[in-house]
Amino acid sequence: MFKMKSNKQLKIIALFLFAVTLSLSGSARDYYQLKVYNLKDKDQETLVDNYLKNAYLPALHRAGVKQVGIFKPVDASGGMKIIVFIPLKNVDQFEKLETTLLKDKKFQTDGTDYINASWENPPYERMESIILRAFSDMPEFAIPAHKTPASERIYELRSYEGPTEKYYRKKVEMFNEGGEITIFKNVGSQPVFFGEVLSGSTMPNLMYMTTYSDMKSHDEHWNAFRTHPDWKELSAKEEYKHTVSNSVIQLLHPTEYSDF
Repeated sequence: MFKMKSNKQLKIIALFLFAVTLSLSGSARDYYQLKVYNLKDKDQETLVDNYLKNAYLPALHRAGVKQVGIFKPVDASGGMKIIVFIPLKNVDQFEKLETTLLKDKKFQTDGTDYINASWENPPYERMESIILRAFSDMPEFAIPAHKTPASERIYELRSYEGPTEKYYRKKVEMFNEGGEITIFKNVGSQPVFFGEVLSGSTMPNLMYMTTYSDMKSHDEHWNAFRTHPDWKELSAKEEYKHTVSNSVIQLLHPTEYSDF
């Protein structure tokens, strides 16, 4: 005989179904991969540029990743590098991406100089892969609207390292519940993404990217941020003190073949 479930059981089932629906609906936060190619000379830079432009980027587009950012430092005195920002809708897409590329015959042909480079002449010194999950207050990345040439645009990539996991989580909270992301938007900065680093070399840390039409705009927006009354109030709160033990700031230009 059918037995009516209790209210408690029904609530548990409803919560479970809601969680499943949410995970399938695409409303979850984005995931991001940052690939950092560290280079020793112009020959390596040319080889990686050709590979990214003619093989890797078109293959990502074919695999369903429509917008990919590719950047280089404004000042290369700290070392030559190329940074690739790959936005993904979920972990499953990340897991399948490498397999998809391996099965892409055009990618294998177009990228042969890079893929089949000899051990004596590798295309880079080292390559780092950083995996991030988007902040809850900005669950999807944003494409900036700039009319200036790519060579003038500034993309600022920041990494904030926390002294411990607990302090790191407080800094993430400061961006989300604390309203730091809102302040960036209120002063007219154009955030590309804010992300929690799930796997990387300087954990615990978060990373985010903002962008500006040129260096003048960059300086003006950061001055507006630092002097904003909401930032002054937020940064003075005792609960958010000592949440960043080290910050790494990189000013970047997009390559001419970057999607944004």
